[in-house]
Amino acid sequence: MPAHDLPLLIDAARMAGRVATSFAGKSAQRWDKPGGAGPVTEADLAVNAMLESSLQLARPDYGWLSEESEDTAHRLSRDRVFIVDPIDGTRSFVEGSNTWAHSIAVAERGVITAAVVYLPLRDKLYAAALGQGATCNGSPITASVRTPLDQSTILTAKPALMEKHWKAKAVPTFKRSYRPSLAYRLALVAEGRFEAMLTLRQSWEWDIAAGALIAAEAGGIATDRTGAALRFNNADPRLNGVVAGGRPACTALIDALA
Repeated sequence: MPAHDLPLLIDAARMAGRVATSFAGKSAQRWDKPGGAGPVTEADLAVNAMLESSLQLARPDYGWLSEESEDTAHRLSRDRVFIVDPIDGTRSFVEGSNTWAHSIAVAERGVITAAVVYLPLRDKLYAAALGQGATCNGSPITASVRTPLDQSTILTAKPALMEKHWKAKAVPTFKRSYRPSLAYRLALVAEGRFEAMLTLRQSWEWDIAAGALIAAEAGGIATDRTGAALRFNNADPRLNGVVAGGRPACTALIDALA
C-alpha cells in the first residue's frame, strides 16, 4: 500500500507547486486566523482545495486532516487518512522566501506510510514510503551519524534553549540553526545537512507527518520530546514536541531534556 500511494502524493505535490507559484507571494491576499493561529493566504486555500478534491477523488475511502480544512470526527473512523499542510511556512511565502513547502502524507492506523515534502522554488522533492527508504529528487538520502552532540548543528527555535527545558537547567552545547518550515527542517535532517531538529512546543500533525517518515526512512529517528513514538490521526491532532534526525544527536537531546 505505501508504494501504491507514493506516486499519487508526488503528483499531487507537483500540482500543488504549480497552483501555489501562480500566486505572487507578497501580493497574494492574506489575513490572520482567529485566536492568533497565524496567517493564511488565498494560495493556501487554493492549494488545499485542489489537494482535497484530487486526493479524495483518487482515494474516496481515506479520511482527511488538513490545516486549512474544518476538522471533523469522520477521519477517526477511517483506517487511512491524508494529513496535509497545503503551505508550511506561510509567512515565508508572503515574504517571498523560497523555504516554504507542501507537506502531504498518508497515515494507516496511526503510522505514516507514504510522505512527500516539496519545495517548488528550490525544486526539491523529498519522498518516502514505509520500509522503502527516503529520497530527494529521486536520489537516496541518509541522516547524519555525527557524534558527539557538541559538534552537531541542531535546527531549533531560540525558545528551545531556555534553561527550564533542560535537566539541571543546563543547556547542552551545540550549534543552532533555524528554518521557519517544520516540514523543511525534517527534510533537511533526513538529508544529513543537519544532525537533528527539535521543537518543544505542541506541534500540529500536518506540520510533522510527512517529514517524520522521511527522516526515519533516511535512517534517522523521529519521536516526541520524551522519545515516545509518534502516532497520527489523533482526536486532538497535536504532538508533544518533536525530536528528529540522526540517532546519536537525537538520543543525546532526549537524554538532556527535562
